[in-house]
Amino acid sequence: MPRGYEVARLAVKPARLSASLPKGARLVALDERGRDLTSVEFARLLGQETAFVIGGAQGLDEATKKKAALLLRLSSLTLPHALAQVVLLEQLYRAATLLTGHPYHRV
Repeated sequence: MPRGYEVARLAVKPARLSASLPKGARLVALDERGRDLTSVEFARLLGQETAFVIGGAQGLDEATKKKAALLLRLSSLTLPHALAQVVLLEQLYRAATLLTGHPYHRV
């Protein structure tokens, strides 16, 4: 990741989610029915500390979705959670390079 950005992967049960989030972090839940964002719009999310939550095979429970500040869709296709992690990580990298002016993202 570009300097100034940090990514951590945590595996937590839904009941422990709130306690596992960094204080003050915005919760973004990945859901196939969430909003579509462009890479530039996605990059704007990184202006604030953000915790992204990916569900397991059954998706996220309704309580977690309700707590989220945003429901985000990575694709119109249903993705296995392991692949969603890879897609999310690439988009985080793309967003960070876009914000730092690195030429990785071509407009």
